[in-house]
Amino acid sequence: MADSQFGLFSLVSDSGPVVLAVLFLLLSFSVVSWAIIAYKFGHIRKSRHESDEFLDCFFEISNLDRVFAESEKYRNGSLARVFRAGYLEYRATGKVGETERIRRAIKREVNVENKRLGRLVPFLATVGNTAPFIGLFGTVWGIMNSFHNIGLTQSASLAAVAPGISEALVATAAGLAAAIPAVMGYNYLIQQIGTIERDLEDFSGEFVSACLEKSDTPPSA
Repeated sequence: MADSQFGLFSLVSDSGPVVLAVLFLLLSFSVVSWAIIAYKFGHIRKSRHESDEFLDCFFEISNLDRVFAESEKYRNGSLARVFRAGYLEYRATGKVGETERIRRAIKREVNVENKRLGRLVPFLATVGNTAPFIGLFGTVWGIMNSFHNIGLTQSASLAAVAPGISEALVATAAGLAAAIPAVMGYNYLIQQIGTIERDLEDFSGEFVSACLEKSDTPPSA
């Protein structure tokens, strides 16, 4: 195991400047991708959890003012954010019948939530799409150098070309190592975000009528 690790380190350390630059770029992509996956996983998980808790609260409490007060506990939940935007617009209108402004306020907040949830996620798709090709570029460049060295040394023996080809193939492996987690993380996060977006649309469609029915007191001017 130690010999293989040392051999891999030697391949990397002996690589040319172009291959080293490719490996450094792919390593940077990988580190940033893992950071985004970890951050967005926690962020989306918390949003879904607090949205579920808020939804239970919304259906259990009949008074909108009390629901609004309780929504302070769920500020990371997307549903709570949408509710607060609709409620504040509802209180600002001063008229129960002016539902169009409430719908627009809800729509704006849904759009804001969708952008907030999707922030940074497209970077994972970019890494997944480009990292293999960047690694392939490093591989092609390394193999070109190997053939160039064959011409200089006038030797095509395996011992002469194997080190150069091996270090070139490391770039392809690095590209795949960066791309595969990024693609898997992207697909998972998109699926979770899509679930939240559908919940927001369902909640928004029923918000106005359900909230106005729940209101025990007329809105203040």
